[in-house]
Amino acid sequence: MTHRFNASVVSGLLGVFLSFGASAFDPFVVKDIRVEGLQRTEPGTIFSYLPVKVGETMTDEKAQQAIRSLFATGFFRDVRLEVDKDVLVVLVEERPAIAQIDFSGIKEFEPDNLRRSFRELGLSESRIFDRALLDQAEQELKRQYLAKGLYGVDVQTTVTPLERNRVGINFAVKEGEVAKIRGINIVGASSFSEKDLLDEFVLRTPGWITWYTKHDQYSRQKLAGDLESLRSFYQNRGFLDFSVDSTQVSITPDKRDIYITINISEGEKYTVSDVKLAGQLLLPEEELSKLVKLKPGDVFARDKLTQTTKAIADRLGNDGYAFANANAVPQIDKDKREVAFTIFVDPGRRVYVRRINIAGNTKTRDEVVRREMRQLEGGYYDASKIQLSKQRVDRTTYFKDVNVETVPVSGLTDQVDVNFTVEEKPTGALLLGAGFSTVEKVILSGSISQGNVFGSGKFLSTQVQSGKINRVYSVSYTDPYYTVDGVSRGFDVYKRDTNASGLTIGPYKTKTIGGGVRWGFPLAERDSLSFGLNAEHVNLETFATSPTSYVSFVNAFGNTYTYASGTAGWARDSRDSLILPREGSLQKLSAEVGVGNLQYYRVGYQHQYFRPLGRTFTLFLNGDVGFAEGLGNRPLPFFKNYYAGGPGTVRGYNYSALGPQDTLGNVLGGTRRLVGQAELLFPVPGAAQDKSLRLAVFLDGGQVFGAGEKIAFGDLRYATGLALSWNSPFGPLRLSIAQPLNATATDRIQRLQFTFGTGF
Repeated sequence: MTHRFNASVVSGLLGVFLSFGASAFDPFVVKDIRVEGLQRTEPGTIFSYLPVKVGETMTDEKAQQAIRSLFATGFFRDVRLEVDKDVLVVLVEERPAIAQIDFSGIKEFEPDNLRRSFRELGLSESRIFDRALLDQAEQELKRQYLAKGLYGVDVQTTVTPLERNRVGINFAVKEGEVAKIRGINIVGASSFSEKDLLDEFVLRTPGWITWYTKHDQYSRQKLAGDLESLRSFYQNRGFLDFSVDSTQVSITPDKRDIYITINISEGEKYTVSDVKLAGQLLLPEEELSKLVKLKPGDVFARDKLTQTTKAIADRLGNDGYAFANANAVPQIDKDKREVAFTIFVDPGRRVYVRRINIAGNTKTRDEVVRREMRQLEGGYYDASKIQLSKQRVDRTTYFKDVNVETVPVSGLTDQVDVNFTVEEKPTGALLLGAGFSTVEKVILSGSISQGNVFGSGKFLSTQVQSGKINRVYSVSYTDPYYTVDGVSRGFDVYKRDTNASGLTIGPYKTKTIGGGVRWGFPLAERDSLSFGLNAEHVNLETFATSPTSYVSFVNAFGNTYTYASGTAGWARDSRDSLILPREGSLQKLSAEVGVGNLQYYRVGYQHQYFRPLGRTFTLFLNGDVGFAEGLGNRPLPFFKNYYAGGPGTVRGYNYSALGPQDTLGNVLGGTRRLVGQAELLFPVPGAAQDKSLRLAVFLDGGQVFGAGEKIAFGDLRYATGLALSWNSPFGPLRLSIAQPLNATATDRIQRLQFTFGTGF
């Protein structure tokens, strides 16, 4: 007699079916177990899930348990149990496996990236095919397209049976066109114009730069951020009760145009009537009161209130109170439209730092990160030192991201661990580059550099540059921590050919081979000293058209020079960013003395100053002066002269075109240079949130003076204009349009100047 037990893949009928099969089942002793229907699964897998072995008694309960266990593996579409003369027969029908996943019509994404995202869902090649997972993958693909603004996307999925119980999956995609925001309307605004409010938004209608920023494509996250920016805009101007009542996002039937409507209630404008400090102050109230940004009589500003509470908490954090809180409680008088604040200070418990942990540095050694620490283990927690440590680690440029977290030590109330988590970034580069400038014309360059050799924090690079004016071949090495105290040491070896014939200065050529060693000594967090020793061998070539002073120098001292130079410098850098600074200053004082065939000195001082003017504008001031003279009754070598004019000095005038000239109009350069710049930096209209784009209105002034000439401010040349800087994906672009203000007939004018490109 043969007994059969069947189970359907429909889980809702499984229990009923098993109960029905169990009513006709008689227990028996299993003499053997036979498995039929396997194509890929090993028989041992089946045996491992069976609750009975040969020689044991098979019962109705064990039969039900076996079927449930085998279905739970997900490997089988159908499972049946049969009894043939006390032999247990397990008949299975396997689910198909996925042989391949293909895509067609996809341009917006890389197929390999999609396969990785599908693998996280459980759908990948060699896995068991599951229709539910396929539906999830299809929805995930659509979601990614919607995030790109392609709302008209159509995804068709095809499953093709293949030999050996396998299937092939194909995602056929019609991407459609990107939907653009055609209108953003703010309903309920009366105190400010809609244009001023929309300037706070990242999202916007198509403009001349949105092809790059993609800000004309709708994103729920961006809209949420814009609404918060709108709320901050109002609350920073006194509108304490401002609220966003609703938002509506609609799309046209062809799924190409999006319209956004935002309904707001402005509320009333409030002024501050009083600000009090309460709670456990610990520090003198006079000291904490200096941190309060809001004063009685001021229009309420949420950002100033936030700055106040953060400043108080940070100040207490500097004394070891890692979990200090300052909470502002408002008392609102709606009739008078006034608000008073009581800031309750809760310092919490003073804590020590038990350990500083470093994570995420898969390549960089721990010591490279730890040597930047200003917070010490075993010392009181100091928020300012921890923040400074974070900044110093970030300024090494070895990491893409640096995060700091303070974690209480379990079981202890007075100790914390500080966890630094870094994300490595590639610090080695093989760069082939091309660029163009109004001075050098086409520039070809190549370099191999490693800014973090073997994770040691040391820098090594080689560079080749070929331009119309300069050809450079160099090798540089720097150890930023030659000593544990932070003394740096570096070496340079280079070959530089200069052809000044393409400039406005008198024509000459030099071929220079040189090398040197340099050291840097930190004086404080922002101050450093530098020293260097350098040796060069120079071959100088003049021409029949060269200025008389050049020829006279060669006649007197020859055209081959071997000399050494010593350099010294001091720098103080308090800028808030190395790439796009908005606040702080940079001062540099440098000196160079040459001995040997060439004897001279050069002294220079530069001061840059950045100051934010509100949220949008930044004032940038720059001053640069230089003095040079010959030593030992020798004149200053003319190729060590100062020059001015062009980008970096006085825009609107040709490169190196300012200063003394000979009777043929050749610019000779000079022994003294005075240059100044004033710029008002601001975002590009329509791309205010893109920090890689900046415009500037500038005023440049400067001049070069020869030996014996009196420095006169009346002789300075001035120019004003508009400049654009863009850190594009293809390299930095700098463009300026300038109008000279007091050019003379002998000055060479160049109103449009630009440089573009570093690498590809």
